[in-house]
Amino acid sequence: MSLSTENAERALKFLLRAIGGVSLTALIFVAAPYSWMDAIHAQLGMGPLADQPVVGYLARSTSAFYALLGGLMWAVSFDLQRHRVVLTYLGIAFCCFGVILLAVDWLEGLPLFWKLWEGPFVITLGIAMLHLAQKIKSGTESVD
Repeated sequence: MSLSTENAERALKFLLRAIGGVSLTALIFVAAPYSWMDAIHAQLGMGPLADQPVVGYLARSTSAFYALLGGLMWAVSFDLQRHRVVLTYLGIAFCCFGVILLAVDWLEGLPLFWKLWEGPFVITLGIAMLHLAQKIKSGTESVD
């Protein structure tokens, strides 16, 4: 079954805004107390969170980066045709990032549920973005 351009746009807007909105919630952990992050880490079965400065830096800066990405996804969702090249890039980047996450999750010994969920989910998002972006007509036809 083939998606119409209108349905592809609707699906891509939903996907970008849903994932972007979830990503924006990472802002909480830019300023969250260490005790919250430590409790979550322990609840995930990974023991106490190391209290070294680099751990806090990585947790908070990664959270800020996820929020930044979420904002970008919301921004491009308002003009899909104009941002088709960016959407194609994001789809490819998500696929590559998913593969990297999959490798890192296995190398770092994260819990099995994490290994089986994070990387494959991000790869699937990338594939969906690529597929839907290709269904959208370009808003500007240039001869570059």
